[in-house]
Amino acid sequence: MALTESFKIAASMWLFMRAFAKALILYINENKTPAQENLKGVGLTEDTKLPEKLPTAVDIKKALPRRCFKPELSTSMYYFVKDVVQVVVCYAVFYSLHQAVPMLYWPSMVFYWAIQGTFFTAVFVLGHDCGHDSFSNYPLLNTIVGNIMHCFLLTPYYMWKLSHKVHHKFNANYDKDEVFYPVKQSDSTSEGKVIPAFGFGIGWFWYLCFGYRPRTVKHFDVFQPLFAGHLFNCVLSLTGIILMGFAVYNYYMAYGFLALFNYYLVPLFIFGSYTVIITFLHHTEMNIPWYPAKSWDFVRGQLSTIDRHYGIVHGLIHNIGTHQMHHMFTKIPHYYLEEATTHFRASFPDLVRTCDEPIMSSFFRMFKKYDAQKVMDDKTEIYYYKEMPEKCN
Repeated sequence: MALTESFKIAASMWLFMRAFAKALILYINENKTPAQENLKGVGLTEDTKLPEKLPTAVDIKKALPRRCFKPELSTSMYYFVKDVVQVVVCYAVFYSLHQAVPMLYWPSMVFYWAIQGTFFTAVFVLGHDCGHDSFSNYPLLNTIVGNIMHCFLLTPYYMWKLSHKVHHKFNANYDKDEVFYPVKQSDSTSEGKVIPAFGFGIGWFWYLCFGYRPRTVKHFDVFQPLFAGHLFNCVLSLTGIILMGFAVYNYYMAYGFLALFNYYLVPLFIFGSYTVIITFLHHTEMNIPWYPAKSWDFVRGQLSTIDRHYGIVHGLIHNIGTHQMHHMFTKIPHYYLEEATTHFRASFPDLVRTCDEPIMSSFFRMFKKYDAQKVMDDKTEIYYYKEMPEKCN
């Protein structure tokens, strides 16, 4: 029995590592090809930079329907229930299938990972909305729902809410932003190496534990300076993580490591991968500037994001790809982001930034540029990623 269980665990890990290795091989192959010169999108070329004179946030807000700024409790709760039910039903269906037809265990597991990992991401995005208070007009309800959603994903809700607030407050400000910003050559961390594709989901949990150098916020440490004045809420979120850890341990004791690995840990890794890819891609692209604090302003910073579409999962992960309007107005609930974006694009076409390239192609293309160009000269003012010359073979 023990030998059979060990074999299953080894086979499961092999299947997962094989899929992970194929992703890394894709990255390596992308790294050997010339950079894509003619991107499909809007606002990604040298002659379409943001104009010097920009509308104010109030001007942009006036162009959007008023209802876009009013969360509806019934609609938000519908999505909360829907996301929870999706996760439960996905697990129940695949677990029952595997018990009833064991021969389908391995062929179907990759599908389970992809589907459940996407559902986990939806759970995270809804918790993220709670952190912005766009879930409802009731702060206590937002805190309760946000903690439930994020603690399930071993993510400390309130601590991440606070660090994410810094990101939104200083987006595209390389002196103050939270993650994936270029660093100056004189910075002590400029020589640090980046693992390929940030290690996908590993990069997300590494960031939660250790932060992004040189501004290293440790999200599981309630005594970090960033969390000062929020001790109770931070301890509450940490308690939720501990309780979830206890639940995970009990699941392991009841069903074994193989079940834990396949039904929870791999989808958790895929959710982390989604988060890394989403965060990176909406703030890293050709012709998207990074400003020093002295020349940065709120509107310019928030518009220095890119909208992207996630294909068949775009709606499932709550329209997080409509990033310009999300950054301009964090109070817009996710179910109004598409409508707000439509009105914004019609009113301010010269401010629109979109990229229509497939998500994974964009990710590998821009990671290649980021890895080569993430360190900038100390005298740099506004920083842009540049096209790189082709390598001679």
